[in-house]
Amino acid sequence: MKLRDFTPARVDLGRVGHSVPTRELLDFQLAHAKARDAVHAALDVRMIAAELEGHKLPFFTLASAAPDRAAYLRRPDLGRRLRVESRGRLNGTYEVVFVVADGLSALAVHRHAVPLLAHVIPKLDWRTAPVAIVEQGRVAIGDEIGELLGAQLSVVLIGERPGLSSPDSLGVYLTWQPHVGRTDAERNCISNIRSEGLSYSAAAQKLLFLMNEARRLKLSGVALKEDARLVR
Repeated sequence: MKLRDFTPARVDLGRVGHSVPTRELLDFQLAHAKARDAVHAALDVRMIAAELEGHKLPFFTLASAAPDRAAYLRRPDLGRRLRVESRGRLNGTYEVVFVVADGLSALAVHRHAVPLLAHVIPKLDWRTAPVAIVEQGRVAIGDEIGELLGAQLSVVLIGERPGLSSPDSLGVYLTWQPHVGRTDAERNCISNIRSEGLSYSAAAQKLLFLMNEARRLKLSGVALKEDARLVR
């Protein structure tokens, strides 16, 4: 067996003179291009909305303070706050709100966000807000959304920073008592949700465990440990 049989990482590439084989170089350039495309791709809100409607999941659309993708990438702070008009659309009182945001890979959101929600939401006994679809959003935007909705918990599904072997990895960030100013130490994260990584069923099981433990203990972050046993 070869080492490459056990990992998608670029190991044991071989050598031609002082360089790698042409095929390996071209493969690297292709992976790099896919990662760049994932970072710059726009979120297809209509597609996400249509998929949610197909699962009979209510939703509303919001936008961050970033006016476009270029500003979003240069100014991370703008992606953490809502536009004024979006803030004015939020009302009601819920126990949990799910937020779908493009992050750094709209491709990951297109492929995995709705299938994961379809695994999770039907199993909940929470008073659940409509799913918030946010353009140009970062993780912390869930804090403001959760605070404005009076939610006990916010769950952000977001495209993770692409790697050279994973341009479509989805992450989930869970925050108890969300409000503006929360830190990453006060969140729990489930990452690498994709076909070659964590499956929807396994990710759903982890998320449901964390949600119920957060409600029981009234906390999230470093003090909340995920030790659910996976049922395959």
